[in-house]
Amino acid sequence: MTRMLASVTGSEEALLVMDAQVDLVDLKDPVAGALAALPADVVAGAVATVAGRVPVSATAGDLVPVRRQVISAVRRICDTGVDYVKIGMLDPARWAPLLRGLREALPAEARLIGVVFADQPHDFSLIEALATAGFAGVMLDTVDKRGAGLRRHVDDRQLHEFVSRARGAGLLTGLAGSLGVDDIEALLVMAPDYLGFRGALCRRGARGDRLDPAAMQAVRARFPAPLRAAPWAGSSWRSGSPEVPSPPARR
Repeated sequence: MTRMLASVTGSEEALLVMDAQVDLVDLKDPVAGALAALPADVVAGAVATVAGRVPVSATAGDLVPVRRQVISAVRRICDTGVDYVKIGMLDPARWAPLLRGLREALPAEARLIGVVFADQPHDFSLIEALATAGFAGVMLDTVDKRGAGLRRHVDDRQLHEFVSRARGAGLLTGLAGSLGVDDIEALLVMAPDYLGFRGALCRRGARGDRLDPAAMQAVRARFPAPLRAAPWAGSSWRSGSPEVPSPPARR
């Protein structure tokens, strides 16, 4: 079952989207870039506010593929207590060599989500490389939030291929990138694990504006009823099993 991800800027917005019954709270700075990271204390505060009621992800940023910088940025976000750390990968060709051994250099509890961008040169073969490197999932997003949305950059056949390849590699899957209400029905058929939203949840559809409860409910209404079992273990969660393992222990 596909779940709804909502991107927020901190604790206040986290509470708003939880009232709208979203399935995953995602922390980023929407006015600073596609995957701009928030300060670690803001992320940690939101994690405390959510208090385990739904999973939380946060971006480590649109990172330059330099090993030392990537490890430092991911550790900073991992230490906030989030369930998933998202890493933007603007140049897949440069990221592929860096992936080897990256997971072993990070805290054991770090669950990594690689984000590739449909409006930039992209290569779906990175999916298998992420799985081999021990990542938990992969998302397809867009860099330019002012331009056309995800489905204007890649057609539905390509989106289905992305989801199928990621699922075949054992990864959690997500689609995002200026998605609107009218995109949801077609994307639900592809059965990604998450569809991600920001602009569609805001007043006037502007991602830097305040969240609009009516807009959030309009998006939420297109999804199946929310599931409050946190997907700590991807396989049992994706299969719909009612048995949910305990969250990974924090160091």
